[in-house]
Amino acid sequence: MSHQRPTRLLNRDFLLLWQGQFVSMLGSQAFSVAMIFWIKRQTDSASLLGLGMLSQWVPAILLGPFGGTLADRMPRRMILILSDLVRGAAALSLAALVLLEPGRSGTILLWLLILSAVMGVGDAFFRPAISASIPDLVPESEVTRANSANRLALDLSTFLGQGSGGVLFRLIGPGVLFLVDGLSYVFSAISEAFVRFPPAPPVPKTAGWREAGANYWRELKAGLRYVATRRGLRYILFLSPLENFFAITIVVLLPFFIEDFLHVKPDWYGFLIAAFGAGSFLGSITAGATNLKGPRRAWAYLACALGVGPLAVAFGFVRSPWPAMGLLFGAGLLMGFNTIHALSLAQVTTPPELRGRVLGLFETLGLSTMPIAAGTAGIVADLLHRNIPLVYWGCGVGLAAVALVQILKPEVREILAHEAAPEEVAAGAVESVAG
Repeated sequence: MSHQRPTRLLNRDFLLLWQGQFVSMLGSQAFSVAMIFWIKRQTDSASLLGLGMLSQWVPAILLGPFGGTLADRMPRRMILILSDLVRGAAALSLAALVLLEPGRSGTILLWLLILSAVMGVGDAFFRPAISASIPDLVPESEVTRANSANRLALDLSTFLGQGSGGVLFRLIGPGVLFLVDGLSYVFSAISEAFVRFPPAPPVPKTAGWREAGANYWRELKAGLRYVATRRGLRYILFLSPLENFFAITIVVLLPFFIEDFLHVKPDWYGFLIAAFGAGSFLGSITAGATNLKGPRRAWAYLACALGVGPLAVAFGFVRSPWPAMGLLFGAGLLMGFNTIHALSLAQVTTPPELRGRVLGLFETLGLSTMPIAAGTAGIVADLLHRNIPLVYWGCGVGLAAVALVQILKPEVREILAHEAAPEEVAAGAVESVAG
């Protein structure tokens, strides 16, 4: 059955996918809040709390490229539904254990850590599949707006989930929050079941598991080879996570900066993080609303990339919370704008049969910066005797250097100004991989 490309953004299939993802992300926030508060209340151990978060990150990072390859081999609707059902069943089993056996803290903790890893595995397959699916569900001219709408779902669910999570944990308890999370995944799976996806690319039949594994590995390497041969795309994919690394380093050291240099109460940590999030949200919306094309998009992206570095340097000099809030809002605005455009360009310049692998790599690189930055930021700060402003100045210089590399590379400017027709991109991609 042929798939007819949609002619408008707000079509039936995209809205079904969007609503399912929004509800499941809202449930994910409930799971995260319940996990954090439950571990803290039961163990009062920062190490176990970090282990719980790490157990979800690591599978998503390690399996991201494999999830992207699978998204190019199997029907993406099947991957999305199975990922949601597995995560839903995991959350529901945890809810049953917490509600029926609340006194078995050791068993609950062990199961919580295991299921956190299961959630990470589900994310590794879900994220590339949904990112690869969006360009097939909206017109190519609306891909940027579609990603902006997708980011809206993420930011809104984070705001609602994190904002109300602590209160809900106190009022209804962790068991009910885990139950809400499980039911949200089931709702998402049902919503995705009604989305009309294009047919999956045909996969050659194999004689056995060994040949199937060899083909799978060959296709994974084909995706990596495609990125290697597309120099502009390669710079975008590998430099965007580097920008995130410097930004996350600033966030990780923010509690020390607030108390030791701004000399304000810890309450300002939440205010400053909210300012950055609000800026990122507005930047994402702006990227979708302006829908820039060609050279205008390229120079807007490069100007935003270049602007983040000076803001980070200036942040290291401030000693008052209000200017700090303004600088973080501005940095979030510029980075949110560029994140949407980087993702959209990776989607529309990659042919459908390779899109899952490329976006799986994109997701993996983005996630990998989180634990690396969290692990190295404290070490660097201690080596510098807690001179946090110096670290921030270094991050600003690093961000400026990344921007200059992008500005000086003609391949980056070329892909940022991409306006080629989809069939031309696909033809060029097939030639690149074949060569």
